[in-house]
Amino acid sequence: MADLLKLLKEGNKPSLMAACVNAFLGIIKGIAFSLTGNVAMFAEMMHSLGDAANQLFVYIGSALSKKAPTKQFPGGFGRIVNLVCLFAVIIVAILSYETVKEGWHHFMHPSDESKGMLIALGVLFIGIVLEATVLAKAGVEVLHEAGQEKAGMASIVKAFAYLNRAKPATKLVFMEDLVATAGNVLAFAAILIAHFTGWARIEGLVSMIIGCMMFYVVGKIFLDNARGVIGETDEEMLNHIAHLVMEDPNIKDIVRLEVVKEGEFLHVELVAEADAKLSLAYLDDVRDHLTAVILSQKGVSKVAILFDEDDGLINWVHVGDKPTSTTTKH
Repeated sequence: MADLLKLLKEGNKPSLMAACVNAFLGIIKGIAFSLTGNVAMFAEMMHSLGDAANQLFVYIGSALSKKAPTKQFPGGFGRIVNLVCLFAVIIVAILSYETVKEGWHHFMHPSDESKGMLIALGVLFIGIVLEATVLAKAGVEVLHEAGQEKAGMASIVKAFAYLNRAKPATKLVFMEDLVATAGNVLAFAAILIAHFTGWARIEGLVSMIIGCMMFYVVGKIFLDNARGVIGETDEEMLNHIAHLVMEDPNIKDIVRLEVVKEGEFLHVELVAEADAKLSLAYLDDVRDHLTAVILSQKGVSKVAILFDEDDGLINWVHVGDKPTSTTTKH
């Protein structure tokens, strides 16, 4: 139990914050629904409660992914966070479908009744403020994981450029809260337009737009985490580590280099060529030095290095930004 609590403390903080915020929003939207009987508010309540459960799963998954490797699972548990995110997008996909379906129904059969408008607007305004706060926090976390300086609320805009370098859980929180914030703004505007113009169909139209935005998030997150489950190479870090390795005067060439994403971490496997005249003790010191250098790079948690005899040829070449080896020697 103590080990579990220790792991939970290391879970993804933005996802925990998002879970708490969405649970609170689900409760107040439920209260608003009981006071107004507004079906749209009931849908929003279910959406927020679904997001809360979703983010809670992601938080637990991100925590469990940090569990130390065992004899049975020597590769560690890093990919658990990818599996949990894949499960989480199923929930979002179901919510997306229900949102589009209800929006279409309301668009085809609009209701002229307008009950509890001020209550609905008040709840949506609270939702905008809280969701934007979580979104800004997620943006700051994205910048932190990318090694950039935070910029307050401006972090939301700045984070888009570095979203691909964020951890899976952080990326999911950012994208979901981006849709949630935009959805609250659109719903707020739709209620006002419907009230002052009498065009009730706009609420259904906005609901379908929000549902389509959610489907985009589903597709994007699913593809990213499917690659993570299979085991994806981090091309940028591979290029960087190759440069660091070749700077070592004892390394003559690289036979093979793999930098694979394991959830939130990177595992590195290197086979390098060295002078055959160097003693085993000396090569062991070289290995220790390279291991320390590679482990000091952001996100790297495991390094395996092997040496091969120098064949006098340089087989490691750079094709664009992707270094490759022209040899198949192992």
